[in-house]
Amino acid sequence: MPSSIIQIADQIRVEMSSTSDQERRSLLGQFLTPAPLARFIAKEFPKTTRPIRLLDPGAGVGILTAAVVEQILSWDIRPPSVEIIACELDEQLHEHLSKVLNACVVVLRGKGIDTRFEIYGGDFVEMATHSLDHTFFDSGSFGGTFSHAIINPPYRKINADSSTRKLLSEIGLETTNLYAAFVWLSSRLLDNGGYLSAITPRSFCNGPYFRSFRKAMNSSMSWERLHIFDERNAAFSDDSVLQENIIFQCRKGVQSMNVIVSSGSGADCGTVSCRSVPFSDVVSPSDPQGFIHLTVDNSAVVTRQLMSRFSTSLTDLGLSVSTGRVVDFRSKDYLRHSPTLDGVPLIYPHHLNGSCAHWPGKPNKKPDSILIAEETRNLLIPSGIYVLVKRFSSKEERRRIVASLFDPQILQRELTVIGFENHLNYFHSNGLPLNEQLARGLFVYLNSTLVDSYFRQFNGHTQVNATDLRSMMYPNRKQLVDLAKAYIHPTQEHYDEALSKILDSSISPRTVRKDRRLRQKPAFA
Repeated sequence: MPSSIIQIADQIRVEMSSTSDQERRSLLGQFLTPAPLARFIAKEFPKTTRPIRLLDPGAGVGILTAAVVEQILSWDIRPPSVEIIACELDEQLHEHLSKVLNACVVVLRGKGIDTRFEIYGGDFVEMATHSLDHTFFDSGSFGGTFSHAIINPPYRKINADSSTRKLLSEIGLETTNLYAAFVWLSSRLLDNGGYLSAITPRSFCNGPYFRSFRKAMNSSMSWERLHIFDERNAAFSDDSVLQENIIFQCRKGVQSMNVIVSSGSGADCGTVSCRSVPFSDVVSPSDPQGFIHLTVDNSAVVTRQLMSRFSTSLTDLGLSVSTGRVVDFRSKDYLRHSPTLDGVPLIYPHHLNGSCAHWPGKPNKKPDSILIAEETRNLLIPSGIYVLVKRFSSKEERRRIVASLFDPQILQRELTVIGFENHLNYFHSNGLPLNEQLARGLFVYLNSTLVDSYFRQFNGHTQVNATDLRSMMYPNRKQLVDLAKAYIHPTQEHYDEALSKILDSSISPRTVRKDRRLRQKPAFA
């Protein structure tokens, strides 16, 4: 027999995971929280003697609320009352949710804490947006603000033409995923000084799709703690979810001077390594994208220090990076599976093999050529030297950024234009090819271990967006030309050694000696 409320909830979760319709749960974006994970998410709420009004959107079977109640019972000082508002769209879970919340009421009242709960079964986004403009249940329980929110939101895309997207746009949030909407709406419903604790995918930390969400959170919420997992399948292993997740706690109000950043493994987060870092190390005040960096150990700090030596933007270099223009399914009438006289090479990620793009390469189901026609004129770019970066790195690749050089001379064909498929990013000079030395220097820089380590601090998924590459700082022109010399030795050791020399030459000898003591193997190996 389960001995606590959270064990009751976890037993229900296990039964639901093994018997419920997996396809239906996937459509709802529903991943129920294991008990150890629920405890970790809830444990950082500080003790209080003030009344608690707790919001649990996407409540599932109520295990997160049960974890909060378990925390309250462990405090030596306790609130006089607890009010729980649980929102759950899936009516199949309501009976289980009610059972768990009733158990919460019984144990809290047994400790002299006045407790009640309400369950709402509608669409949380609709309820919350209407609540914010004071038209939803003004006289009911949902119509007020909350002292606490605890969230494991649904992970599901929001269609561009959906009513959900329209509602969110009307209140100023543009996001492509439901999880960001749940977190942001919950933060809006908090009292000033209220606490929010959540587990979500890490993808909001960077990229253009979550810029609006980051801007809203960075400006209104104080990041108190950020926790990442050492393994991608750690958080929801029972559901075989392979995804980089993050647990965070924040408080509504002025940003704290320092943020606790931690890491651990397993659903119970295992042995936790943590450090307190300045807020500016997490979100740089000068970064218009508001990227969130996670410096969990000393090697990450050293990486940030070394990367800060580079202060040249792509714009300063007269360069830019764009996404390949050819979306194959939209251009299928003009694609061919073999070279043609009236077509030009179409470069896909599978053509990137080693340091160069090879075409046509090994046989593949994808087309190899795109016809030159009026309809494809805007899809093709002038032939020449470019640096290509895969937008998606495969699980077999040990590097997040995979860069290659495209040089038409290697193809041994006279070309005026070329096509790059949409799963590639390409570096260019205002739409034109790159200088060969600059291109080679960029190639070495992007393939260095230092850049890969730095990129992983704010990129928590396998996608490499052009926006991410634009946000980085780069060596100056002279340094890139110096780096180009390492291109003729295509090994990781040569790339890292070349970049190390560039870093050493850009600072004083005294600082070099200090840096060499600081540098740890993860930064360059």
